Amino acid sequence: MDSVAIIDFGSQYSQLIARRVREAHVYCELFPFDTAADVVLDLKPKALILSGGPSSVYAAGAPQLPPYVLEAGVPVLGICYGMQLLSRALGGEVKPAGEHEYGRSQLRCRPESSLLPGHLAGKTFQAWMSHGDLVAAAPANFSVTTSSENCPIAAIENPERGIFGLQFHPEVHHTEHGSEILEHFLSHARVRREWTPGFMVADAVKRIRAQVGEAEVISAVSGGVDSTVATALVHRAIGDRLTCFYVDTGLMRAGETEQVVSTFQEQLQVRLEAINAMEDFMTVLSGVIDPEAKRKAIGEEFMQLFEREAHRLGNAAEFLVQGTIYPDVVESSGYGREQAAKIKTHHNVGGLPEELPFTLIEPLRFMFKDEVRAVGTELGLPEAMVWRQPFPGPGLAIRCLGEVTWERLERLRLADSIMQSELAAADMLRGETAQAFAVLLPVKSVGVMGDARTYEQVVALRAVTTDDFMTADWARLPHELLARISNRIINEVRGVNRVVYDISSKPPGTIEWE
Repeated sequence: MDSVAIIDFGSQYSQLIARRVREAHVYCELFPFDTAADVVLDLKPKALILSGGPSSVYAAGAPQLPPYVLEAGVPVLGICYGMQLLSRALGGEVKPAGEHEYGRSQLRCRPESSLLPGHLAGKTFQAWMSHGDLVAAAPANFSVTTSSENCPIAAIENPERGIFGLQFHPEVHHTEHGSEILEHFLSHARVRREWTPGFMVADAVKRIRAQVGEAEVISAVSGGVDSTVATALVHRAIGDRLTCFYVDTGLMRAGETEQVVSTFQEQLQVRLEAINAMEDFMTVLSGVIDPEAKRKAIGEEFMQLFEREAHRLGNAAEFLVQGTIYPDVVESSGYGREQAAKIKTHHNVGGLPEELPFTLIEPLRFMFKDEVRAVGTELGLPEAMVWRQPFPGPGLAIRCLGEVTWERLERLRLADSIMQSELAAADMLRGETAQAFAVLLPVKSVGVMGDARTYEQVVALRAVTTDDFMTADWARLPHELLARISNRIINEVRGVNRVVYDISSKPPGTIEWE
């Protein structure tokens, strides 16, 4: 199978490059910039893509261009920092920009380009910029094909050598024609489009069987699409040697436990043990306010519980299945991404104890959400399961800001249930919102209810649109719908007198509040 290697210099957008490449049905892998050459080249890539990064190419200790990039004899595309590295290595000049460019920018295309779509010749288009340095002089024998007001050299190319550079980010949704530009590069590299859902399933099953052998496996299921698809893949690979555990942490949404148990036992027909561990989790969360501490406490309790239950059942399981996906890894700064900033610890990535009693099976670890759903559909899972909105592993604990108590959880659970029911009634739980939920804030506000002064808690509503969960924008819900949700929460949830709506994007925010 043809593939592409993406060399990661620490950009927060590196995984978006991978996602766009995979959308074109091309398999790719991400490698930290300091990965040994033989490891990268063992993939036998048909092309190399260099990511952006937070460094300046001329700064002391900044990541440099690995020699194999220009020695491999395959087409190369440098993006942002990657373009600057290529330019400097090939004799061009890189210097600090007079004005930094962050966000949307208007670019003008020159008449001739082998990389940019022909219909853009001589025209302007919107692109996403994020750089403090720029290429001041292109390398010899390179054409400048795009420029902006603050960046005279926004794209360079030498088609004969198969080397291209873009100062802007084609992988970011805000760049018009970005996916088309990346597809042009893949076509130039003559990469075959073989990465399909059928291949993903077959490859995952093959890898699981090779990893597990004849051993017993347990799976931690939450009912979310990630853990469900991961479990279904393992079940297809090893059959009855899989035992599933569903843990009722007390941190689930209204009616969630009953729905998950029914789905797994009746529709998937897997062996499922439901465990009531509400008191255990409330004990470890008692007095915990810091969100990182919450995630770690939940991760450690999950692991201890799985170990206890496996022993209780006489199950000598060696492996634990988890529905970890790429965005989880990215935001936990996994995969050796020392150059990238850590956003938060996911309970099933950085939140796990250092010493695990199980070997992890994570068949979705390098898949994006849309790929996970495609695999679920390929496996024949019910549509309602495949398209269920994401729900974090730590559950309502990270949507209950501040201390987690029974009273505050019930308050949040009811508020969230009201929001979900109103969105469902408006048919806005799938197409219009990628994720929607309520958050209970650790603040109080003054209100007037029944001609009396109140001093009660605040609920924040969050709804976003996204196709990759790496970036997101706030959903433009109808004002009438927001008013109806707000009115119901204030009237039906005791202890709440104010509702606010979160209109921040990701970045700078995250989708979840903690």
